[in-house]
Amino acid sequence: MEKGTWKAYALWILLAEAVGALSGFLSRGGTELYAQTIVKPPLSPPGVVFPIVWSILFALMGIGAARIYLAPPSEQRTAALRSFVLQLAFNFFWSLIFFNLQRFDLAFLWLVILWGLILRMILAFRKVDPAAAWLQLPYLLWVTFAGYLNLGVWILNR
Repeated sequence: MEKGTWKAYALWILLAEAVGALSGFLSRGGTELYAQTIVKPPLSPPGVVFPIVWSILFALMGIGAARIYLAPPSEQRTAALRSFVLQLAFNFFWSLIFFNLQRFDLAFLWLVILWGLILRMILAFRKVDPAAAWLQLPYLLWVTFAGYLNLGVWILNR
């Protein structure tokens, strides 16, 4: 690893993890209420699964973003990093909409947009560093599953 490369990885991983941690912290009250009062769809994992999975996914996001950041400067690199930041911002607000506002309808729409932004990010990453794009596939799959859960909660709790 070249000198300074580890710093780029640390920075991007910490950024992604911090966004996830802050969103989780701000939605903790809503999460507790959700766990106690909301009817959940079949296949809903236990609550302990979510922070574990999200920690792994945010780390993979950060690793992918670092790989893009370390690539030679180009328009594609800039576009990929912008896609990363945009989807990360959308990711941040989903928890607040879903857990704190308990607007399951709006959260589902938000998640559909997030899914599209993740796909856009993956395609942008692929142009710069295919490995960085592949690292985002678990994220896309998890958000697909989250869409099922979100839709199920919305339907079951109208």
